[in-house]
Amino acid sequence: MRLEYFEMIDRVTVLDRETKRIEAQSTVPQESPVFEGHFPGHPLVPGVLLTETMAQASGYLVLGLMDFTHMPFLMAVDKARFRTFVGPGTVLTVSAQLEHEGSGYAVTKARIAVEGKAICDAELRFRIMPFPEGMDELMRAQGRRIGLLTENADA
Repeated sequence: MRLEYFEMIDRVTVLDRETKRIEAQSTVPQESPVFEGHFPGHPLVPGVLLTETMAQASGYLVLGLMDFTHMPFLMAVDKARFRTFVGPGTVLTVSAQLEHEGSGYAVTKARIAVEGKAICDAELRFRIMPFPEGMDELMRAQGRRIGLLTENADA
C-alpha cells in the first residue's frame, strides 16, 4: 500500500470469474505522511482511504471480469460501515463481489477484514466507460504489478 500515491492494493490473491469475486491483500505502511495529521501520536488510516481500498479492489474486479476493455469509475458509496480502527503495519484482506452489471453500470459489495474480523464494508457503484486515451495501458501495467494480469496477458 502506497497511501501517498493512492495505490491501495498490493496484490490480488483470487479472481474468481465464475462467482464474480476478487480477494486482495494490502499492508498498511509503518510510516506515511498521512499519519502525521491523522492523528499526531496516534496514527490511523482515514476511513476515506479504507473506502478507496474497497473501491480499488472492486474496480480491479470489474476490470478483470471485462478483460480490461472498459474502465470503471466510482460513482457512489452506499451503506458504508466502519467497525474499528486500522493502524500502521496492519495486513488487510480486501474482497469484493459483483452484484450487478449492465447498462453501463456495475455494483459491488466490498469488505475489508483483518485476520478474518470485519473492519468495514460498503456497496459501491461504478460507471463503466471507454478508457480515456492511453489509460488502458497504464491500467494493464498496474494489473500486472498486482498480479491481476500475467506478464504476457493480452487483455
